[in-house]
Amino acid sequence: MQINQLDTILRGGQVADGLGGEVITADVAISGDRIAAVGDLSDATATHEFDARGLLVCPGFIDVHTHSDAYLLIEPGSPSKIRQGVTTEITGNCGASAA
Repeated sequence: MQINQLDTILRGGQVADGLGGEVITADVAISGDRIAAVGDLSDATATHEFDARGLLVCPGFIDVHTHSDAYLLIEPGSPSKIRQGVTTEITGNCGASAA
């Protein structure tokens, strides 16, 4: 991948891969909607760069038991879930659903 194709670099965050591996301090490069590289990217540049020191960088969390079916109809952007790192919800798992 060429350096000029990077859209975003998160610099110096605590990176957790979501697979149970050791948390490492690293940079994360993003190109389009994909992670392009993880590691020491001190020589790379991007359109947007963010200081992630002291922050956890990880995949989105999946909430497998939630009762926010109706809330998603009222607030489709689900800002409270996004602030918690939840990017996927499983709803209707108790036999009831807003649909």
